[in-house]
Amino acid sequence: MGSDILEGQTCIVTGSSRGIGEGIATELGAHGAKVAVNYRSSEREAHETVDDIEDAGGTAIAAQGDVADYDQVEAMCEEVRDAFGPVDVLVNNAGITIDKTFGDMTREDWDRVISVNLGGVFNCTHCLFDDLQAADDGRLINISSVVGQQGNYGQANYATTKSGLFGFTRTIALEMARSGSTANCVAPGFVATDMLEEVPERVQQKILDRVPLDRFATVDDVSGIVRFLASEESSYMTGQILGVNGGMEW
Repeated sequence: MGSDILEGQTCIVTGSSRGIGEGIATELGAHGAKVAVNYRSSEREAHETVDDIEDAGGTAIAAQGDVADYDQVEAMCEEVRDAFGPVDVLVNNAGITIDKTFGDMTREDWDRVISVNLGGVFNCTHCLFDDLQAADDGRLINISSVVGQQGNYGQANYATTKSGLFGFTRTIALEMARSGSTANCVAPGFVATDMLEEVPERVQQKILDRVPLDRFATVDDVSGIVRFLASEESSYMTGQILGVNGGMEW
């Protein structure tokens, strides 16, 4: 176990059966939070993440639900409340990509990415809005991307969703401020996950050439920032975009 700075906090991390979400869930669990590991279809991986958290002395459950489906999100939130009580921290991490140049992109490609990456954020935040406002240390943490700041060839749909989170975060921060709860956004650069491994090596090198620190982010680079935002230490920070990108310009 790490420190207990999140002791007593109930946290939902969407899309946390793998990649960045898994790292965030594990990090929050290691610091005392009760963590709901949300997944859509990766049941085995979600339960492995729960096992990892519990093996380290933490508390977690797997919570199935497609964030793009409002009814499923409502059911998932009720399941978490039944297990752990009201939710204090929501990390909107779930996201998908369907990469094509804009000329080849279909309306279906556009709508699917929007429905998960932005619609899912609406669904989860809306279902938990009262919880977050009522919590002593309510925290909304949205996971965006440097792609939302810079754009990226072949990712018009994805970049649109990730930049849309900036305006959403800022607005919710203003609307929740009176209750003392906060909303912030983390915009990682390129992170060494399975998704990046699928990128051709020459393209990876081109990306690295744009990163002053000359390395890709690790999952730990991102999860540590999220843990800070979830803690009381960040209580006077709201409506902010935290670029975790190795010094890339935006």
